[in-house]
Amino acid sequence: MTSSDDPGSGALAGLRPRLPSPLREVADERFGRRGVRLLLKRDDLIHPELVGNKWRKLAPNLAAAAGRTVLTFGGAYSNHLRATAAAGRLLGLPTVGVVRGEELAGRPLNPSLARCAADGMRLHFVERSAYRSKSDPRTLAALLRAADAVDAYVVPEGGSNSAAVRGCRALGEELAGHADVAAVACGTGGTLAGLAAGAGMRVLGIPVLRGGFLADEIRALQTGAFGGPRGDWSLDDRFHFGGYARTTPELTAFAEDFEHRHGVPVERVYVAKLLYALVALAEENAFPRGSTVTAVITGRPFPG
Repeated sequence: MTSSDDPGSGALAGLRPRLPSPLREVADERFGRRGVRLLLKRDDLIHPELVGNKWRKLAPNLAAAAGRTVLTFGGAYSNHLRATAAAGRLLGLPTVGVVRGEELAGRPLNPSLARCAADGMRLHFVERSAYRSKSDPRTLAALLRAADAVDAYVVPEGGSNSAAVRGCRALGEELAGHADVAAVACGTGGTLAGLAAGAGMRVLGIPVLRGGFLADEIRALQTGAFGGPRGDWSLDDRFHFGGYARTTPELTAFAEDFEHRHGVPVERVYVAKLLYALVALAEENAFPRGSTVTAVITGRPFPG
């Protein structure tokens, strides 16, 4: 890992991340009766404001920004925007959040965006058509001009780029030798792309979005970060519960039950779907008797 990808290097070390993050075994009879051990990789405990994979993906990008304004993208309830804004406050970096949805302009900010603004992030709202084409160089250049941030360091939506993927490789290295399967919920795929490169074990991704497009995205991220595919990974697309941030009473009840059983706060957009999937897979006998499965807890609910 280069110094620019090292989350503990330079000024970022002053944020005092808890690395490696704790690895805890939980006794859950739904796994135990099938002879499977369940471990929780508590990345949600790395840092109180740059939680879980937000730390692993943002830290190398913040180091690469080298004091420049950081501009990134997200929806109105984006945890990525929340984490970027918090990092800007902690490090004294100017931040700009390009927010999907022009219709939000002029309306009271929701609690998530209000927290971003309180942390010093300058919010720039764009219509959805422009947001969808934000990766086009001409559209991006126009967005940077409109946001008065032409010299900004740009981080993609969700934080997944080559620097972030290389930062997530350390997660795999921390898990190496501790389990037979590592499982993680996937949004943009950056965490899985890095995890699989460092883990040396089977890695299972649980997409939280509908569409079935993520495998190509992960391969592209690994090619950009490492020059080609890395690791033994696969995706199971059955547990998105209707799409991003969608839920059902069954999933809510499951998350509440898991919290009660194990005293672990369960973030609903990603982590609940991951844990639900692992219980379902255990009941399908997808994991051989005697195996150890690690669930990567990539985040927790933000306060407020």
